[in-house]
Amino acid sequence: MKLFTAKNIIVGLAITATVAGSFVPAMAQDASGNAAANGAVVVKPDTASSAMPSKAERKAARKKARAKKNAELKKLEDAGYQPSRNDPNYPTDLQNAEKKAGVGQGASQ
Repeated sequence: MKLFTAKNIIVGLAITATVAGSFVPAMAQDASGNAAANGAVVVKPDTASSAMPSKAERKAARKKARAKKNAELKKLEDAGYQPSRNDPNYPTDLQNAEKKAGVGQGASQ
């Protein structure tokens, strides 16, 4: 009496290999809990930088940055720069407006 045929054995091995291949191996720690010795990366939080700003603080910072950018763009437009114009002299026009308005001196080159 043949309970297991070759076909049944191959199907069983294929299913076992599929199931075994879907598991992710875990790295065990030693008794002292030292994960770095086992090859894992340990990140210790820095007390000074771990304090995340609140949502209101982040929103206020974004508003401040946007206002600064818009003020700089307004100064450039007042100095003759037209961002909507398709100009082949784009870099020189912007640089000339920056010199005239005194904007972007620290960020250039």
